[in-house]
Amino acid sequence: MGKEETPPADGGGAFAFISKGWREVRDSASADLRLMRARADSVRARADRELEHLLASAASALTGPAPPLPPVATGAPIAEVEFVRRRIQPKIQELRRHCSSRAPDARWPPGAAPAPGASSLRIDLSGITAIRNAIVAEGDRGGRWRVARRKGDQDEEGRKEWEVVRVIQSGLKEFERRSLSSGIFAGFRGRGEFVEKFRFGMKSLNKGYQESKDVPPLHLTEIVAYLVRQSGPFLDQLGIQRDLCDKLVEMLCSKRNGRLMYHSLSKDRPLAENISDELDLRIARVLESTGYHTDEGFWNDPAKYKISDNRRHVAIVTTASLPWMTGTAINPLFRAAYLARSAKQKVTLVVPWLSKSDQELVYPNNITFSSPEEQETYIRNWLQERIGFEANFKISFYPGKFSKERRSIIPAGDTSQFISSKEADIAILEEPEHLNWYHHGKRWTDKFNHVIGVVHTNYLEYIKREKNGAIQSFLVKHINNWVTRAYCHKVLRLSAATQDLPRSVVCNVHGVNPKFLNVGEKIAADRECGQKVFSKGAYFLGKMVWAKGYRELIDLLSKHKNDLEGFMIDVYGNGEDSEAVQNAARKFDLNINFFKGKDHADDSLHGYKVFVNPSVSDVLCTATAEALAMGKFVVCADHPSNDFFKSFPNCLTYRTSAEFVARVKEAMATEPQPLTSEQRYSLSWEAATERFMEYSELDKVLNRNGHPGRNGKVNKARKIPLLPKLSDVVDGGLAFAHHCLTGNEILRLATGAIPGTRDYDKQQCMDLNLLPPQVQHPVYGW
Repeated sequence: MGKEETPPADGGGAFAFISKGWREVRDSASADLRLMRARADSVRARADRELEHLLASAASALTGPAPPLPPVATGAPIAEVEFVRRRIQPKIQELRRHCSSRAPDARWPPGAAPAPGASSLRIDLSGITAIRNAIVAEGDRGGRWRVARRKGDQDEEGRKEWEVVRVIQSGLKEFERRSLSSGIFAGFRGRGEFVEKFRFGMKSLNKGYQESKDVPPLHLTEIVAYLVRQSGPFLDQLGIQRDLCDKLVEMLCSKRNGRLMYHSLSKDRPLAENISDELDLRIARVLESTGYHTDEGFWNDPAKYKISDNRRHVAIVTTASLPWMTGTAINPLFRAAYLARSAKQKVTLVVPWLSKSDQELVYPNNITFSSPEEQETYIRNWLQERIGFEANFKISFYPGKFSKERRSIIPAGDTSQFISSKEADIAILEEPEHLNWYHHGKRWTDKFNHVIGVVHTNYLEYIKREKNGAIQSFLVKHINNWVTRAYCHKVLRLSAATQDLPRSVVCNVHGVNPKFLNVGEKIAADRECGQKVFSKGAYFLGKMVWAKGYRELIDLLSKHKNDLEGFMIDVYGNGEDSEAVQNAARKFDLNINFFKGKDHADDSLHGYKVFVNPSVSDVLCTATAEALAMGKFVVCADHPSNDFFKSFPNCLTYRTSAEFVARVKEAMATEPQPLTSEQRYSLSWEAATERFMEYSELDKVLNRNGHPGRNGKVNKARKIPLLPKLSDVVDGGLAFAHHCLTGNEILRLATGAIPGTRDYDKQQCMDLNLLPPQVQHPVYGW
């Protein structure tokens, strides 16, 4: 259930057949409607012409002979005109003779009612009254006879006077009958059944607009009937016949409180099919009355899902957003910009939205936003200042909550629902384990054609530093294996510092902000001109938490305080452990100057020559790459997280604390070497994007069957095996088990989830203009 199957390559299948049938019915209905309108106009025009002639004949009956009939329009039946001349005109003459022979005080019967059956005529008979009024007016003007109304004069003579009117009515009935036989309405006889069905269908469509919005809720029998009908495939496996299910649905829906609930659409169709259609319509009306709407309807036009220009769609989902200056906020932003730079695909960046209280805890310098549009403007302005091209991609938000204990943002609700199905093609999950720890929603690999995970953080290293870290890291390691295998087709690890995950490869797919490369080029040009470019010594920059390398830095400096006499280092950063870090530095009387956190591209940091980074918890330190791009020395540990940087001559690694002292002294005593063009390119986002396309196999996915299918997605060539793969069965079982476990609030809280994050809250609904979760996911709306 819920899995979007790719249509076969030959364009067949049930959905293609139903879509084709619907288009044929729609075209046929349109043609019939035009025919009905044209013939109705013809009948109305002809009736008006005949009534005008009747009025003219009645007016001239008292003054002289009737005028000749108007010319017959081309194609008009001659028999109908002859009928009027033979039957209607003699009656007019009789009326003239009868009126001429009456006494001056003759009376008309007051308010004679039309003859029975007149209401069944399709032509307006209000012209009869006009005939009588014309006769009365003519008599008064000529003085030949007078009409006077008196009460109580309803005798036999008065009833005879209206016999002419009854004759005219019967003549008009005959006119209608002869019109049917002459071909005016004959074309409808063959389609009578279809016209009735079409009229009923149009009435059903318009009924929703005419009825009150206060639709009564579903009755218990209706819900049970819908459940039984939806459980048909499961009941088949249990050996329960389909006829028995239909009878049960019919029994539940046929009567309520002693009255019939649903009326059949057509006597020719089985009652079970009619009840099924009526039940679907009833549920749709209830959902519409609650405000629920979806873009995944069965009757949607397939052209709606067609991707323009035959371009694929890539959704990049991450766990942080600017102005939080962290790697998971900055690097996915650049990845979206450089992927969107290519004309091959459209890109959407999906970032978390935090409430005002969480923004105050996360974003620096008291920056807050009152709306997602305001934050989007901030993100785009920040990016535009750092790249030299127009980044044409979309930014979307999903609700998130900040966890103080884990110092990270946890998604609230089903993150996948914020990418519409028509754009669900390729997904890039930045930190896939983080996004899916408590993910209770649709499986990513079911909704998307290709899902790529990019591992940013070494969570096991962080967890080991906490209380009971060994046990927690053991559990988290297996959970990470679980969720990445269940929800990703391919996983990229930025370095070997992360745990080994299923279907993973190691590759640095991150680049450096172009602004840092420009600074490095300027410094190299100034050095060639003989200018002194580095006026400051060493510095360290990073979020001020112990796990970011501050513990290692204080230990190394305190242990070799005498060996590094006179060595001074400036530290820039903000964080939860700021006070503890500064107290530890004062305790050991270390030569460390603490400053508030700054953007690494700030002009005040360009003059430093040595960047010291002793962290061993990073996966791939962005600040290290930025320092190398600016032409500085980098002193870092010989650790898997720094393997990518070892090829650069300005990267000085150490294994022991003694080597650390030697590397620091070497960097302070010499000048760094300028980067070559190849080294600068390897640090750029252009090169990182090329590596990403290659190692994630995204280039193969984009070029595979290069034409979009019926729903706008590129069809994947599949070989249907005789038996399902064991790995697919295992992955599906893991995803199902994870979905069941994350749906239980007690288990979520026991594993450290933020209370109430299974669904987004009321404030997030207001901020993001979302429907409440109970409306978005009604119990009867799956």
